[in-house]
Amino acid sequence: MMPCYKLPISQIRRIGLALLMPAFLLGNFAVPNQLQTATAQTSGENRPLTIRADVQEYDAKTQVITARGNVQMFYPSRQLQATAAQAQYFSKERRIDFSGNVYILQQGGNSIRAEKVTYLIDEGRFVALPQANRQVESIYMVEESNNNGQTATPAPQTPQFKRSN
Repeated sequence: MMPCYKLPISQIRRIGLALLMPAFLLGNFAVPNQLQTATAQTSGENRPLTIRADVQEYDAKTQVITARGNVQMFYPSRQLQATAAQAQYFSKERRIDFSGNVYILQQGGNSIRAEKVTYLIDEGRFVALPQANRQVESIYMVEESNNNGQTATPAPQTPQFKRSN
């Protein structure tokens, strides 16, 4: 084998590319471009809260995570998913503040749309505020039941109207 200092420049470049290309490709697949993820643990139990965003900051003194830009939150133990322009996780207060076109979806279909939402983790409570001159929208899946506490049979379907000329 010829020493590398005697190889032509084109061959040295090809070898370098051959060595760097797998590392570059692996880096692109392993770390998505401009998408950061933070996983916070709730106290006492191993229940992850995952936040993805374009930019994230963590203040070690206050223990607050601030996520901005295309925020996505996944909290499987509470069966929640959320999107917003910004979110702040206050680990000491066990609270999450969302702002900017907030949409929160719970497993089972319940959802909230608002401009600002505060989620109080320990209470399992949401406080939602609308944009000026707007309203908060919530959708709740309600299971019908009869007086004995049993699930009621669904109402019959409404027949189609026939138009007469």
